[in-house]
Formats: sequence, structure tokens, C-alpha cells
Amino acid sequence: MSSEQSVLPNVNVSLENHLISLLQPLIPITDSALSTQLAQYLSEPKDIIPYDILLSVSRWSRSPAGSNVLRACSPPIDAHSYSMIALLAGTTTSPERKFGPYQPPQEPEQLGAQKKRERKAITTIINGVLSVIGSGAAAWIGSERTNWRQEWRVLFALFVAFVVAISETVLYILWQSRSSSSNKVRKYINAKKEDSENPSLPNSDTTEMEKAHHDGLRLRIQMKSTSAN
Repeated sequence: MSSEQSVLPNVNVSLENHLISLLQPLIPITDSALSTQLAQYLSEPKDIIPYDILLSVSRWSRSPAGSNVLRACSPPIDAHSYSMIALLAGTTTSPERKFGPYQPPQEPEQLGAQKKRERKAITTIINGVLSVIGSGAAAWIGSERTNWRQEWRVLFALFVAFVVAISETVLYILWQSRSSSSNKVRKYINAKKEDSENPSLPNSDTTEMEKAHHDGLRLRIQMKSTSAN
């Protein structure tokens, strides 16, 4: 499939000044349908023009009839000026749409640390589940010599498992909070390290203090000059 056919429909392109100057001479020389479409967007220039119209112009300029018409103009018009590369140069695709901010891919170190945290979390959850099951089973086996009825033994095992489950949940929450706080500290340390490695970057606090100092000095000079006059 060609790149022209793979473009989604209803895609617009920003109508730049150089694009208007390229398309304006085509209105009187192209076929009626294409001329009407061009006139619709060029008679009163808008901010956008459909990609399909530019594609039709490019195809028309490469057709034998279009090439002959362009060569017959005075002066002759170069058909290569209407290739899609030339038409789309310097334009913006779908300027009327609001796209989300660009999210750069994570670095390998960050991906490795994230996978490591995920493995630790999975291991912690599995250990917690095994602890709950093991404590319940141990309570069931340990209550065998108490001469309790089966119902009481089941309730006792469930109670022990429930207590262990609550404790494991609390420990997991504490571990998660400690992990998140350590990540914040690590980010803060990395930011401080970057600042120390790039001392040429201006400090916003220092810049504001210097600006306030200069403004105060300028005000005092103006007051002295006014009193002298």
C-alpha cells in the first residue's frame, strides 16, 4: 500500500502562504471539479485545506493532461513543484486538532527499576497469600488435639487466616509507601546532581533576587535625580 493511500480521510493541512502562491495559478487551468475545490479554499483563504485536495492536485500535475497544461503556461510551470513533498513542506498536519503532550520513552535504567519494583510487589503478594494459607492450615492442624468440633476448628482456622491477612495487608501498604517515598528522594537527589553538573543553568530564586535588587537601585537613583532637580 502506498503512503498516499494509507493516509486517513478527513485530514487537513495548514494553508501556508507559500502553498497559496503555488495553488493560486492552478484555479483557471485545472479541470472544473478541482478548480472549484481550490477556489473554495483560496478565494477567501482559510487556515486549513483538506489533504485530499492536495493529493488531487499532485495526481493531476503528474497526469499527461496536467503536465501538458503546466508546460503550456507562460512561463512554464514545473510539475515537480506540485509533488506531495513540495506541497506539504512547511505545513502542519491537522492544526485544528488538539493532540496530547508528547511522552518520551523511558530510559533503560527507569524500565529496569520499574520491572524490579513490579517483581518485588508480585513476590510480596505471593508471600502474603502463602502466609495466609499456611497460617490457616497450621491453625487447623494445631486445633486437632483440642477436641473441638469441626465447626469450631474451621472458625478458628479462618480467624487466624483473617488476622494474618490483615497484618500482611498492613505490611504491604507500609512497604508501598516506603517505596514511593524512596523514589521521590531518589528523584530529588538526581535533580540536585543534574543541577550540580550544570552550574551554568540560571537559578530562578537568584535571578528574582537580582532583579529585585536592580529595580530597587534604579528606583533610588530616580528619586535622587528628582530631588536634585
